[in-house]
Amino acid sequence: MPAHQRPTMREMGRRSEAAEHPFKAMPPDEGAPGSASTGMAPTWSTLWGRPTILIERSGQREVVTAACPIALECGLRPGMAAAHARALVTELDVREAAPEADRALLNRLALHAVGHWTPTASVAGADGLWLDLAGTTHLFGGEERFCRRLLAFLRRLGFTAMVAIAGAPGAAHALARYGGAAITILPAGMEAEALADLPLAALRLPPNALTTAARFGLERVADLYPMPRGPLARRLGLSTVKRLDQARGVIGEPIIPIVPFDMPRVERRLLEPIGTAEAITQVIGDLVDDLAAVLQARGLGVRAAVLAASVVDGGTQRIGIGTARATRDARHLKRMLAMRVERIDPGLGIEGMTLAAPRVEALAPETLTAVFVDGDRTPDIAPLVDQLGGRVGPEQLFRLSSVESDVPERAVRRNAPLAPTSGWPAWKRPVRLLRQPEPLSNVVALLPDHPPRRFTWRGQAYRVVAGDGPERIHGEWWRRPGELWAVRDYFRVEAEGGERFWLFRRGDGVEAATGDLSWYLHGLFG
Repeated sequence: MPAHQRPTMREMGRRSEAAEHPFKAMPPDEGAPGSASTGMAPTWSTLWGRPTILIERSGQREVVTAACPIALECGLRPGMAAAHARALVTELDVREAAPEADRALLNRLALHAVGHWTPTASVAGADGLWLDLAGTTHLFGGEERFCRRLLAFLRRLGFTAMVAIAGAPGAAHALARYGGAAITILPAGMEAEALADLPLAALRLPPNALTTAARFGLERVADLYPMPRGPLARRLGLSTVKRLDQARGVIGEPIIPIVPFDMPRVERRLLEPIGTAEAITQVIGDLVDDLAAVLQARGLGVRAAVLAASVVDGGTQRIGIGTARATRDARHLKRMLAMRVERIDPGLGIEGMTLAAPRVEALAPETLTAVFVDGDRTPDIAPLVDQLGGRVGPEQLFRLSSVESDVPERAVRRNAPLAPTSGWPAWKRPVRLLRQPEPLSNVVALLPDHPPRRFTWRGQAYRVVAGDGPERIHGEWWRRPGELWAVRDYFRVEAEGGERFWLFRRGDGVEAATGDLSWYLHGLFG
């Protein structure tokens, strides 16, 4: 039978049994101060369950890698042999550790942190995260409030955590694991004082350094402060001096952030600086060809690309392009970048260029269905949209789409240039619809169903020679009470100069509640 399923010595009939610890705390007497009269103290199984440890095989040994709070109270510690842990506690729940799953979960938490808390996050060891909070905590109401929100988030996931904020990553790492407080916020410059009473293990020293330090009687971090650097490095290793300086913030400690995705990127270093538009365009063409090959191998298409040119004097010139649809067409990308070459100031010359795609989308091959039969395939206007957007700006391009509404100004909305559009109504509408109907003056018209004969718009008088209408449109009473009785009578009219307008009159000409019979111009034909 496995060791953790074997019966106890008492059940096997052994006379020699393990004695209780001589300094084990005895239960208080009844009626003593601080005691509770419950009749029977709760056991592990009735209150918290069985003590649990995680073990991992290291060579021929099974080593404890983690222990629950109950197991820690029983004297079990990570790094202890599993056989020793089973001998100390009989009712022990032993489970296999899964370091790969733990690492995957930490990576997911780090990716969540990059997307919601800070752009720089990294996995710290086997049980923690590093978050670079520089310039981000004010978005959450300060450092203390951010820590509370972080603990609440982890509590919802079923984790307990300790958070420490310090000026050095090593100090934050030590205080989070050995500080003892759920939230520790250390002021700048106080690292040495805060770390003084912590054990040497807080400095992330290798095991052989910890063993040597114990042989010399060094237990706390403060014991290393008065020691000269030369003897300290000779006895405990150069890594001990480095970790001590990193924890106190004397030297920097780089944090390798986790990257949400591997950005496609190509680079060209030039033997001689270039400065002419022709040479820059040629290098851009080579970069685009290299980037297109990378994108094709990964099945991606560019939605945004950034070209960075390193100038001899140390500066960097950048230009960017965006596409309306994911593409890896090299000719199209070269044409888009060539339109912006004039924005690059080469200065004394360009010695290197980099082309990166910070925004990409999946781009799979498309099936050509019946194209060779009827030839009715819709042409792709995405290249045209990109070229026009490069000249006038992408925000100036839009496509109109209809919306289900009877009121004309609510029946049209702007969409992206390549967004799908719905069908248009069968009745005629003007090509240009004003944002808001404009009032007309000096209107001469016969009521109730005749178009106007004369009117004045924007200070100019018009005489109508032809007209058609009315087209009656009622208000949308479900939006607001003021449109319950609202009525508009629309007319299409043509003036003497050939202009064609779309006018309407408020009210039906019979009931006063439908409108005040005022006239407005709402659109223009042609």
